[in-house]
Amino acid sequence: METNSYQNILSIDIGGSNVKATILNKDGAITMDYQRVETPKPTTPERLLQTIQGLTKNFPVFDCISAGFPGYVKKGVVITAPNLDTSLWHNVDLRKLLSDTFGKPAKVVNDADMQGLGVVNGKGFEIVVTLGTGFGTALLMDGYLLPHLEIAHHPITKNKDYDQYIGEKAMLEIGDKRWNKRIKKVIGILQTVFNYDHLYIGGGNAKKIDFDLDSNITIVSNKDGIKGGARLWRMEEHPQVRPSYTAAQ
Repeated sequence: METNSYQNILSIDIGGSNVKATILNKDGAITMDYQRVETPKPTTPERLLQTIQGLTKNFPVFDCISAGFPGYVKKGVVITAPNLDTSLWHNVDLRKLLSDTFGKPAKVVNDADMQGLGVVNGKGFEIVVTLGTGFGTALLMDGYLLPHLEIAHHPITKNKDYDQYIGEKAMLEIGDKRWNKRIKKVIGILQTVFNYDHLYIGGGNAKKIDFDLDSNITIVSNKDGIKGGARLWRMEEHPQVRPSYTAAQ
């Protein structure tokens, strides 16, 4: 079956706290109720696959699988999984495991990258960040994914990276007021460093933001992000980034 003929896509969002799944049509519309269960602890590959099988056992028939994973993923293989335990996941071919388990072709990308595909408008340089267990990021130009960067693990203070500075553990320790002050600081850094055209903020803790956002910043939902699972199958395997302007002749 050609990739562009897939009609029903199992789209899975794997998070540090929950695993979410639904069935999408080829245009990215959700065709059934969005389902979720808690992420198993410890999150071994075997337990995660069992969890996904249990979550989807009553799902309608699907043609292929898209999965967003919270870590660095290269050609379907997990390199790091900081919020699930990298020692359990390093060099695990999650794409193959999903394909073998369900007997369907699968694609696996970073979870923020998949969310980015689901929410951006495809105009100019857009950034998607997710505020959940950790801090996820995706960079897109004219709707195409740019190489994934684990910005979450870049230092923001002398002894903290972004995950440690604004992740869920930090939020629970310092409280919503101080956490919001940190979020405002991080947004300022992103503006200065990237000069994005639009910033999208998703993840379960995005709803806790209590200050006014600029007109080019939008809060998005996980349901919107999971729709990226359909677009993943419409993308070229290695698209070239095209300029967002045409030079004068």
